[in-house]
Amino acid sequence: MSALGSKLRSLAGGSVAFWCPGCNEAHMIRVDGSKRPSWSFNGNGDAPTFKPSVLLKTGHHVTGHKGDCWCSTTDENDEPWPFGCVVCHSFVTDGRIQFLSDCTHALAGQTVDIPDFPKPEA
Repeated sequence: MSALGSKLRSLAGGSVAFWCPGCNEAHMIRVDGSKRPSWSFNGNGDAPTFKPSVLLKTGHHVTGHKGDCWCSTTDENDEPWPFGCVVCHSFVTDGRIQFLSDCTHALAGQTVDIPDFPKPEA
């Protein structure tokens, strides 16, 4: 993973990653057009724009999911599971993230600057 400006990391397979402050993790998207799905990218690692919207779904939010999910695993254990069932849906434009109202995290409905990608811990 190599730096692509202050906000992005370049990944193998024609993908890039940006840090999502709502999910507190990296979101990866393909931008080279070689496979689907693929997003358009303005090439600016400090103020990226991706089109269309970026949508991440996990656990029971995944279309067609049946059975247990991260939520039920957390419910069955005394300790919280390190994963959750989430929806993160946003428009990324000119270095800002517009979180849509269907997000399941606290930044739903807000627009924030993309944070610098965290440096790896030593």
